[in-house]
Amino acid sequence: MHARSWLSVLSLPLVGAFTYPVVQQSGTPKPSASAKATPQDPLAGMADIQDVLSLVQQNYVDAPDMPKVIAGGIQAALERAHPLNAYLTPEDLRLPDPGPASAGLVVLKRGIYAQVLAVTPGGPAAKAGIQPGDVIRKVDGDSVGRLSAWTLERRLRGPVGGAVDLYRYSNTTGDLVKSSLQLQLPVAQSETLRKGDGGVLVSLPDLRAGRAAELKGWLASADRSQALVLDLRECVDGTLEEAAAVAGLLGAKGPLATVQESGKPDRIVAVGPASAPFAHVAVLIGRSTLGASEVLTACLKKGGARLLGERTVGLGVERGRFPLRQGGAVELVFRRWIGAGGEKLDRQGLTPDQTLKLGEGDDPLAKALDALKTPLPTPVPAPAAHKAA
Repeated sequence: MHARSWLSVLSLPLVGAFTYPVVQQSGTPKPSASAKATPQDPLAGMADIQDVLSLVQQNYVDAPDMPKVIAGGIQAALERAHPLNAYLTPEDLRLPDPGPASAGLVVLKRGIYAQVLAVTPGGPAAKAGIQPGDVIRKVDGDSVGRLSAWTLERRLRGPVGGAVDLYRYSNTTGDLVKSSLQLQLPVAQSETLRKGDGGVLVSLPDLRAGRAAELKGWLASADRSQALVLDLRECVDGTLEEAAAVAGLLGAKGPLATVQESGKPDRIVAVGPASAPFAHVAVLIGRSTLGASEVLTACLKKGGARLLGERTVGLGVERGRFPLRQGGAVELVFRRWIGAGGEKLDRQGLTPDQTLKLGEGDDPLAKALDALKTPLPTPVPAPAAHKAA
C-alpha cells in the first residue's frame, strides 16, 4: 500500500483523537440529567490508531518512517477541518525564518494542489505570467500534497535573490508550465483615487493600518452626491479594525461583522465613526478579494451597495498557534468572521449582484457606472405553501 493510503487510513481515528479534547475545552453544553446517555469511550479511537501503526510496521514492504507516517496522518486530519490548519513538528519550530523576500503571490492549498488566489502587481509571480486561478502542483520538485499550508507559505519566501521553481497549470490554457521566480522584497502598494464624469474610483490594495487615515484625507473634497466605486479586486490583507474605519468613512452604519470563536461568546465589531454617505456605492470584487476586504464588502452590501465582479473565495478566518506537550505545535483556524448580512466568510465567499469581467484595457470606473444604470432584476417570491383544508 502506498504511503499516502496509510495517511488516509490514519486520518479518521486521528480526527476523533484530536477533536475530543478540543470539544471538551470549548465549553460545549453537557446534556441534561433527563437526557438519555449513551455510554461511549471517547478514547476508543486510540486503539484503532495503535492497531493501524502495528499493521504498518509488520506488513509494509519497506521499513516505514513511522514519525513521518504519524505526522502525515495528523496533518491529513487537520486539513479535513480546514486547509489552513497545519501540524508543526519540534524540528519545524526550530527552523530559522526563511527570509524577508517573497514570490509575490497568495495561495490556498486544496489537497494535492494549491490554487493561486492573488498575485502582487510587479512582483516575481506577476513577471513570470502567473495569474489568479492558476494551479500549483509542485514547489522545487516537491508535490504540494506533501506540504502543509505552513510549509507551503515558507517555501514561497526566502532571502533576497533566492529562487523558487513552481510547476503549475495555467488557468487560461490548461498547460503545465515551469516558472522560476527570483524572490524580492515586497513593495508596498499604494491606494489610488481617480475622479471621473459622474463618480469616483477608489482602489485599495489592502486594509492594513493607515489606509483609513489616507482615504479620509482624499475623500474630504469628494462630491458625495456622485457615485463611489470601491475597487477591492486585489485587496488581499488587512485587519477588521481598518475595515471598520473604512466602512464608516463610506457612510456605513451598524455592525461590521461578528467574530465567532469556540467556547466564547460572539464578539460584535462595530463600524467606525460614520461620514456622510455617497449617493450610490458599487464594490468591485473578485477571487483576490480576501479576508478583511470580504468583511468590508459584506458590510457595504448590507447598507445598499451593489457588488460587481466575480465571486470571492471566502477567507474570513484567523489562525493561532497552540503548543503541544510533546514539543510540536498545531496552527488552527480558531476564529471565523460572519458578515453583516449573516455571510459565513470561511470558504463561503460573496456572490456579486452583477457579474462583471474587466479586461486589461477596460476602465473600471466607466464599466461600474454603466452597471449601476442597469436595474437589478426583481427577485421572484417563493410560492406560498397551500394550507391543508
